[in-house]
Amino acid sequence: MAKSTTARTTTTSRSTPKSSTGAKSSKSTKAEAAKSAVTSQPKPVVVTDNTLVVSDPALKKKELIDTVVERSGIKKKDAKPVVEAMLAVLGQTLADGREMNLQPLGKIKINRAKDVQGGKVLVTKIRQSNRVPSPTQEAAE
Repeated sequence: MAKSTTARTTTTSRSTPKSSTGAKSSKSTKAEAAKSAVTSQPKPVVVTDNTLVVSDPALKKKELIDTVVERSGIKKKDAKPVVEAMLAVLGQTLADGREMNLQPLGKIKINRAKDVQGGKVLVTKIRQSNRVPSPTQEAAE
C-alpha cells in the first residue's frame, strides 16, 4: 500500500505545477484520487452457468395422457379429450401472447415472438416455484 501512495504523490507533483495558493493542487489531487479510485476498483465479472443439463426425451401427448390416467385413476377414454382440450387452450393462449400463471407448472411469460415459415417461434420464460412436488413427495402423501 505504501508504494501506491508514494507513486500517486510523485505523479501529482510532476503533473501539476506548484502554486502559491494550494487550491489548484488540492483540486488536481482530488480529481486524480477519484480517477485512481475508479480505475483501481475491480472490473465486474460476468458469470455464466455452464452446467450441462441432461434431459430425458421430450414428453409426447401419448405419454402425457398415460401419466394423467395413472395419477388420476380415471379411464383413458375420459382423460384423453380433457388433456387434448387443455393443450388446445394452452396453445391458443400462447398464440394470443398472454401470460399464464399455472401452478405448479409455473408462470409463463413470452419474451420474444417471431413468425417463421410454417409457424411461429416463441421464446418464453417459465418461473417455477421451489415448492413443486416431486413424484416421490406425491407418493408419500
